[in-house]
Amino acid sequence: MLLAIDSGNTNVVFSVYDGDEPKGLWRCSNDTRRTADEYMVWLMQLMDLDGIDRGMIDGAIIASVVPEALFHLVSLCHRYFDCEPLVVGEEGVELGIEILMDRPEQVGADRLVNAIAAHDRYYKPLIVVDFGTATTFDIVDAQGNYAGGVIAPGINLSLEALYQAASKLPRVDIRPTEKVIGKATIPAMQSGIFWGYVGLIEGLIQRIRAELGDLAMPVVATGGLAPMFAEATTLFDHIDRDLTIHGLILIHRRNKTL
Repeated sequence: MLLAIDSGNTNVVFSVYDGDEPKGLWRCSNDTRRTADEYMVWLMQLMDLDGIDRGMIDGAIIASVVPEALFHLVSLCHRYFDCEPLVVGEEGVELGIEILMDRPEQVGADRLVNAIAAHDRYYKPLIVVDFGTATTFDIVDAQGNYAGGVIAPGINLSLEALYQAASKLPRVDIRPTEKVIGKATIPAMQSGIFWGYVGLIEGLIQRIRAELGDLAMPVVATGGLAPMFAEATTLFDHIDRDLTIHGLILIHRRNKTL
């Protein structure tokens, strides 16, 4: 079985797969002070609840955008699963795509993994929108190569910045409002954040399509907030919550056969 780990700026997602069959998926906040031992105490309990024997795990792969957390995650694989994990972005790990960027080494591992997974599942040139700490728009060409993208502040980051910078504004939940015009401070903030973000998403997708000359270019949305925004716009062709994990499985399978 394979242990796949996606370490983002906000959360770390652990998943166990037996071939293509998911056996368990769990997430925790990404605290760079958390040690391999602490990860294992937490993870062991969840694996036990799902009836997963850690002795059956014979491979691991990690994608991390947080360098400070990577050491502890690699140590977790060494110490408790007795395996050498593949780390996306490290020398010798084959992705099977070209990174068509001026500085390929600067592209986040999660964005490359998403590109690989999206091309495998949907095949044609497309846009991947990932709702994370940042909201990213990534372009995958017809050959599956990573062809560039856009990085915008994530909606939670925007919401927190508004609360921190304006002393009289409260912290509010993200939710769609029935009307754009708010009649009180809280619904006005919720409208501005939610519908403003919908405008950002739609505007960037339309501009990307126009720049590439493909006004019908498919859009795949992933990340925890993707379903919420899918209800507010018609521009998403696919909602794929496990896109990153699927990409990790593909990369591990590719490198295992080399």
